[in-house]
Amino acid sequence: MGAVEPLPAFAPWAQAEALARSAPELAAFQDEPPQMASGAVGKTGFLRLGFERRGEHTILAELDRRAPFMAQRVLYPDLGLPDQAWLFMITTSGCVLQGDRLALEVALGPDARAHVTTQSATKVHSMDANCAVQTQSIALADGAYLEFLPEPLIPHRRARFLSDTRISIAPTATLLYGEIVQPGRKHHHPDECFGATLLSLALAAERPDGRVLFTEKLVIDPARRPLRQTGVMDSFDVFANLVLLTPKDAADRVHARIDAEVDTVDGIAFGACRLPNDAGLIFKVLGRETAPVKAKAREFWAIVREEVTGTALPPPFFWR
Repeated sequence: MGAVEPLPAFAPWAQAEALARSAPELAAFQDEPPQMASGAVGKTGFLRLGFERRGEHTILAELDRRAPFMAQRVLYPDLGLPDQAWLFMITTSGCVLQGDRLALEVALGPDARAHVTTQSATKVHSMDANCAVQTQSIALADGAYLEFLPEPLIPHRRARFLSDTRISIAPTATLLYGEIVQPGRKHHHPDECFGATLLSLALAAERPDGRVLFTEKLVIDPARRPLRQTGVMDSFDVFANLVLLTPKDAADRVHARIDAEVDTVDGIAFGACRLPNDAGLIFKVLGRETAPVKAKAREFWAIVREEVTGTALPPPFFWR
């Protein structure tokens, strides 16, 4: 493998490239794609979203991007929270490809409210060289409220994908962070279900002063650690992870309304537990299909909305 020129220190995607080189689970995937080198122009997407409260609305005050990332204009579709800015992130590449280095930054100023999602599921394409890495940085100032709820992640057969998310949140702010992971295109090919070579998802949160709240890392390596076993996925296929970072009194109210259940007949299991350092809650869902998992995640989202903002969640859009 030839020498790789160092990236400029100011490049937002430099952290993704550094993780691709240093993460131990990616050590076996350091070869270069024959088509285009990893981290080359066109494979280093960047999107920065800076929201600020201006009068009665939250506006997108800062936008910086590099293809394939784009952002739709801010919308205000929620009559219950008319000041909340809704934004759809868009990628023009269709899916995540080998050698991609992607970086996302989302920042909310004091008392800003936003809902950030994606235009569709994030598909991680099959790979025969290198890997794909994504970094996400989320920062919330005092009184800010963010719902970060992208559509599901779909790792295709032989995909190698690492995502690293870092959160900085003020004590009076609220973040609802969600991720849904599908097993692949299981209705497309029998080898697609849990056919990804490697999936690594890391999440860490801290206060603005640097005090660590919690860290979590999920590494899926089906060849080394089979998923069809009790305590892992068993008979379930779809996994949802929702993290609520919010003041303790709001977390207590949400926790009091959450049930826990394992239903092997209907194929759904869910439950919540408290995060350390009074950071909030984590809610996990397992299911055999995506729709019931998304529905259960939406129930949790609705409870969070009611207990934190005092407003009801609007009905789902007709295409959902």
